[in-house]
Amino acid sequence: MPLQVRVRPDKLIHTTNEPTKLGYRFKKNLNRAGTTLMQKTGQIERTVDREFADEEAKYKAFEKETNALQKESKAYLDAMRAMTAAQTRLAETIDTFYAAADKASEGAMAGHAYKRSVDELDAGVTRELDAPYRTTVFEPVGKMCSYFPIINDGIAKRNKKMLDYDASRSKVRKLVDKPSEDATKLPRAQAELDEAKEIFDMLNEQLIAELPQLLDLRVPYFDPSFEAMIRMQCKFAEEGYEKLGGVQRYFAENVRDDYAAGQLDAQVEGVLAEMKDLSICAI
Repeated sequence: MPLQVRVRPDKLIHTTNEPTKLGYRFKKNLNRAGTTLMQKTGQIERTVDREFADEEAKYKAFEKETNALQKESKAYLDAMRAMTAAQTRLAETIDTFYAAADKASEGAMAGHAYKRSVDELDAGVTRELDAPYRTTVFEPVGKMCSYFPIINDGIAKRNKKMLDYDASRSKVRKLVDKPSEDATKLPRAQAELDEAKEIFDMLNEQLIAELPQLLDLRVPYFDPSFEAMIRMQCKFAEEGYEKLGGVQRYFAENVRDDYAAGQLDAQVEGVLAEMKDLSICAI
C-alpha cells in the first residue's frame, strides 16, 4: 500500500505564503533604503516634525540615564558585597596574626572582636541589603529598562512609515507634474498616499502624546526606590558604626585617647623608624 501523506490546509497555506511575505518585506526594506538614499541627495523631501524630534531627544536622554542607573545600581551592590568580603578576609588575617602572638593580649581580643563584627556585617549584607535592594531598587530599574526595546520598536516603525509616506507623496507629485498616459495611476498613487499618511499620523501622534507621559512618570516611579536605597544605606552605615565601634572597648584607654588626639600617626612613624634601624631592613 503506498504511503499517504496528509497536509493540513492551514499548514500548506502558511508554507506557501511565507516566501511571499519574505519577498514583500524585502521589497519594502529595499524601497525604504532607496527612499533614504534619495532623501540624502535631496531628490525626495523628508518629513520633519520638530515636536516629535524634541520628544524623542528627551526620551533618548532618559533611556541613556536609566540604563546607566541600572548599571551603577548593580555596581553598587557588587561593591558592597566585595567590601564586606574583603573586610572578612582582612579580619581573618588580623585575627590569625594576633592569636599567633598572644591570644590573651588586648590586640588579640580586639582582632577577634573585629572578625566577629565584620562577619556579622557580611551576613547582614545578604540578609538585610541584598534581597531588599534587589526588590526595591534593582528590579524596578530593570523593569523600566525592559520597556525601552518596545518603545524603540515603536519609534522604528514610525520612522519606516514616515519613509513610506514620503515616498508616496513624492510619487504623487511626480504624477501631478508629469501626468501618465495611464489615467488610473494618479488615483491609485493618491490612495496609497492617503493610507500611508493615515498610518504615519496615527503612530506619530501616539508617540508625541505618550512619550511625555512616560517621562512625567519617571520621578514618581523612582521615588520609592530612591527612598528605599537611602534607608538601606543609612541602616547599613549605622550597623557598621555600632558594631565596629564596639571593637574600640578592647583597646587600652590611652590608645583611644591618642586616636582622638590624632597622635597615632606619630606613633606609627616611630615604629617605622625603629624597623628601618633593623639590620634585616638594610639588606
